[in-house]
Amino acid sequence: MRAELRKVASGATESFSVRRDLVPDINNRWHYHNVVELICFKEGSGTHFIGDNVRRFNDKDVVLIGSNLPHFTKFDPEYFLTSRPDILVVHFKEDFWGRTFLNIPENAPIKSMLERSHRGILINGEAKKKVAALMEKMLEVGVQERLIILLQILYLIADSKPEEQILSSIGFTTEYSESEQDRISAIYNYTLNNFHRKIYLEEIAEVAKLTPESFCRYFKSRMKKTFSDFVLEIRVGHACKLLIEDNLNLKQICYESGFNNGVTFHRYFKRYTGLSPAQYQKEFGLDKLK
Repeated sequence: MRAELRKVASGATESFSVRRDLVPDINNRWHYHNVVELICFKEGSGTHFIGDNVRRFNDKDVVLIGSNLPHFTKFDPEYFLTSRPDILVVHFKEDFWGRTFLNIPENAPIKSMLERSHRGILINGEAKKKVAALMEKMLEVGVQERLIILLQILYLIADSKPEEQILSSIGFTTEYSESEQDRISAIYNYTLNNFHRKIYLEEIAEVAKLTPESFCRYFKSRMKKTFSDFVLEIRVGHACKLLIEDNLNLKQICYESGFNNGVTFHRYFKRYTGLSPAQYQKEFGLDKLK
């Protein structure tokens, strides 16, 4: 598997596309495309890889992914069994409205926002709710009104810059050979399937078809973090999911997330979220940890 270039076609009478997905793409893989992607996870949760960023996505999340930025979406297992996702997706080229449109003074905020989107943008605050509602509306109107709504959405996102979260690091590179793309995809998939236990350096190096020493250098140079940090991010993200679900006690969450003891769990959880597990639950209005 490699980070493949996916062509996103528009209809003969449209210069951009909007759709609703009700079934997770079980064939989704590490990929990129030459269009901007705006995605709203109305219902659904899982792990989102955007460039070198690893984060949990949950219901109501809205993300803008710039053109040629590799990404990969892994839904939680229940979305292949009992739950039903609901995802809104808009694709458009940065210059679909012509080469000069973004250069007029009034569109300077949109131009700047699209440049930032090459690192991925998580949209927060009131803008998130408004964008989600407008994306829903796009499915109900004709193509001319869709164009107006898309412009409204882009101005909303541009004006919400103080609340946005840039996802991928500034040093992330998308220049991969096919063999590198294969390696990164294999590493992601293997880690997602095995983070609950200790992943030994020798085994992940074998997955990447590198020596252990070469793997450490390779991963850090490409992803701007160590493999250990990468695993910890996934574990903490999984712990966040379990804390929100509020079905397990703290000790169970610790071990289910791949941590060996509570002290280590608390330390890394606070490092990556800025909160203790109890404080994290309070953010969601949940009861005190059992």
